[in-house]
Amino acid sequence: MENSIRKFAISLGFNLVGITDAEPFLEDEAIALKRVRDGYMGGLPWYTEERVKKMNRPMELLPGARSVISLATSYYIDQPDEPDSLKGKVSRYAWGEDYHEVLKEKLRKFCSGLEDIVGFPVKTRIFVDDGPMNDRAAAFRSGVGWFGKNTNILTPSHGSWVFLAQVITNLSLKKDIPLKKTCGNCVRCIDDCPTGAIVAPYTIDNERCISYLTIELKGVIPLDLRPLMGDWVFGCDICQDVCPVNLKAKKGNVDPFQKKSGFSAPELIPLLKMDQETFSETFRNSPIKRAKRIGLQRNACVALGNSKDPQAISALSEALYQSEVLVRIHAAWALGQIGGKKALTSLKKALANESVKDVLVEIDLAIENCILDMRLDVTS
Repeated sequence: MENSIRKFAISLGFNLVGITDAEPFLEDEAIALKRVRDGYMGGLPWYTEERVKKMNRPMELLPGARSVISLATSYYIDQPDEPDSLKGKVSRYAWGEDYHEVLKEKLRKFCSGLEDIVGFPVKTRIFVDDGPMNDRAAAFRSGVGWFGKNTNILTPSHGSWVFLAQVITNLSLKKDIPLKKTCGNCVRCIDDCPTGAIVAPYTIDNERCISYLTIELKGVIPLDLRPLMGDWVFGCDICQDVCPVNLKAKKGNVDPFQKKSGFSAPELIPLLKMDQETFSETFRNSPIKRAKRIGLQRNACVALGNSKDPQAISALSEALYQSEVLVRIHAAWALGQIGGKKALTSLKKALANESVKDVLVEIDLAIENCILDMRLDVTS
């Protein structure tokens, strides 16, 4: 029966299938609780101790549960667009359609097919990264992959470029054995994280992660972290890009995950000028919509500031005069990073017309930075 289940899952487009029992993930629960108590899950008010306990106990998620079928689907299909100082970067998982909807449709077909395979009604509950289920714990215990030091699940064939999905069921299935593979002495992901978010092997300080800063954080990005974010405007792939396992990853073949035009390296100035209607239409079926228009424009400001490209001054100046407070704050910072007389003139003009204290503080800092840079240019 297990082989029939695997073959059916593969036929639907899943790349890897593993099976484990529905016993609690007690070790994973203890690790997650410690992270919460140590303050490494800051900025995620929903990630509570109560949720941690629930997500690690499949039998509480589905009464009568006996097995968990863990599935992985590769989204490693296309290569990124050519870089440009006026373009940003988007995490690979968001280049195509929203994976939640794509995979849930496949999971519904899978659960329906389970009953055909076993010949009687089956209780199931599905999860795709958006419910109280510990996907990584299930993927590890079922032999789908092992934990990388960046906390991602690494698979032998497709690396960490996979979406994880789980089916909890009342079927009693033969469980697979966890892989014995590890990352050994490799610490590339730790060494190459620009913000130092991977504070120790298998431990991430959430509030320093670029993915958190560009997606989950809805407020002001801390000043000290902005220069470290580079040109990322949605998510970050650095710890995956440098992983040796990922260099040998097989490509996936799910059409909805193919790269949409302009999604891997969006032009930053059009993002900065985008109205709500255009944003909603452009990212209607995309994970990028999670950042919201204001958040994406905030991120675009940071990326433009880090580019130090004078071509961005006009658009940033316009944003500084007309946009929402959150965007004005980061537009001021970006102008201060680019510097020069034109940026300084825009900042001084905005200073005379601005009334919001937080924006005024950023403008003052940006003006100081422009003046300092101009003095250094004169003396060098």
